Amino acid sequence: METENTHWFHVTTHTYGAWLYGDPRGFRTRHHREHVEGDYKNPPPKGKYDDEYQRSKDSLKQPPVILSPEWRKEVGIAMRDKLLQVGAMLLRLSVSGQHVHYLAKMPTAMPKFWTGLAKKHAWFELRDRGWKGMLWAKGGKATPVKDRKHQLNVYGYIGRHVHEGAWLWSFTDEKRPPVATGGLSGEVKSPPVPTGGRTEPSDE
Repeated sequence: METENTHWFHVTTHTYGAWLYGDPRGFRTRHHREHVEGDYKNPPPKGKYDDEYQRSKDSLKQPPVILSPEWRKEVGIAMRDKLLQVGAMLLRLSVSGQHVHYLAKMPTAMPKFWTGLAKKHAWFELRDRGWKGMLWAKGGKATPVKDRKHQLNVYGYIGRHVHEGAWLWSFTDEKRPPVATGGLSGEVKSPPVPTGGRTEPSDE
């Protein structure tokens, strides 16, 4: 059952260099310190932030990270396992070349911290398999899920990333009874199955 101390969240995080200050697709400064015109759905005027974008690219300590399909699977398994270990009720997780999305129920104060733990665990797992350099951008975004309809929309949205080559995991992949999600109205519900050297920066 939903309580004041737990909530469903749609969490998004990115690999290193995936979304830079001045990005022509649109961008946001950390903690919204600066108002930026436009967003990824309605990009800012062409050329408006070219100078800022170039400075951001020049300041990178290594090339932007784009995960191959093999690395996407490794990242996904590591993040899934850590999130389940710390107690998140994880329904779905996707790993694309530069973005991770997941839908989970967790204590309201924990999305940032638990995502950070999952990201660090994934980096250590990759390092043990030969990964070199940084993996993650700092931070991420945790959007509270408003209601059951929103929950189902997020579940479907994450699943559609498989058509872009994402590695995808859903709770229905497990050979065990469906988890009791409690929905967002108290009753037990499950989302429908769609058809179809440590150089890594600490997370903040």
